[in-house]
Amino acid sequence: MSAVLHDVLPVFLLILAGWLSVTVKLLKVETGDAMGEFVFRIAVPVLLFRTIAGAQAGGGTPIKLWIAYFSGVAVAWTIGHLAATRLFGRDRRIGVIAGVSSAFANNVFIGLPLVERVVGEHGIVAVSVLLAVHLPLMMIAGTVLMEEAVRRETGTPGRGFVAVLGQTLVNLVQNPLVIGLVAGSALKFSGLALPPLLDNLTKQVAGIAGPLALLSLGMALKAYGLSGNLGLASLISAFKLLLLPACVFVTCHLIGLDPQWTAAMVLTSSVPTGVNAWLIANRFGAGQGLAASAISLSTLLGVLTVTFWAAFVGNGQ
Repeated sequence: MSAVLHDVLPVFLLILAGWLSVTVKLLKVETGDAMGEFVFRIAVPVLLFRTIAGAQAGGGTPIKLWIAYFSGVAVAWTIGHLAATRLFGRDRRIGVIAGVSSAFANNVFIGLPLVERVVGEHGIVAVSVLLAVHLPLMMIAGTVLMEEAVRRETGTPGRGFVAVLGQTLVNLVQNPLVIGLVAGSALKFSGLALPPLLDNLTKQVAGIAGPLALLSLGMALKAYGLSGNLGLASLISAFKLLLLPACVFVTCHLIGLDPQWTAAMVLTSSVPTGVNAWLIANRFGAGQGLAASAISLSTLLGVLTVTFWAAFVGNGQ
């Protein structure tokens, strides 16, 4: 257990350090925003580039990995939606936000650093394969379902699936994470190697991706907090932190995914709710308080549940 805590605690302590730095006004929230931009647009894409370019064969096929992960997402999303609409009596828009918050893991800012510490390079390869499709699929699903919910609740016509898909594909082409993955794949298949100077430079940038991601996330959490909806937010946090990784674990074993890839998928699915849940809520003007509470509460409780899952998959490797 001490070895697991050695891997997990620094992740959440860095988040706490970021939160404290803006809470005591040592740094401004805008500093965290700038750090987050650097992480998303430069540091993490460079990390993915180096990881894919130097990846060794093995682990499994992307299709099996995607099936294992998104099967769990479908279960958690559906149950989160039903809990909000049937158990708590909320409308369809809140149901969508509850579903998104139950199934949208913070894979970039917490998942990558966590998997890197616990599983290692093979785990980063697995998360990179997931990231190639995770954001676009989740954002398409969230946006289409939310527009349909708005249409049914208010009578306002939505844009339709094709329009949402087109806009998402445009965003995808410009996404720094995708650019890093594609560039790394191109270098790997070319058989070429980076010049020593560029290799050293990208290694240094990739090395700071994890710590900066966690610090910037902690600074961003200051803006969320707990704003009501605690009963539903608590249930959503349980779905996100416990149900989703449990479903992913079962599916990974049913389809025979590689143990290290299984560990990576379970760990990255076990991390707190990602800020994209709030972005969708804010975009449609519904459920912002619920999404914010789910993000804050799942992050607060995540230190306990992620430690459990890290010990669990550690015993299974």
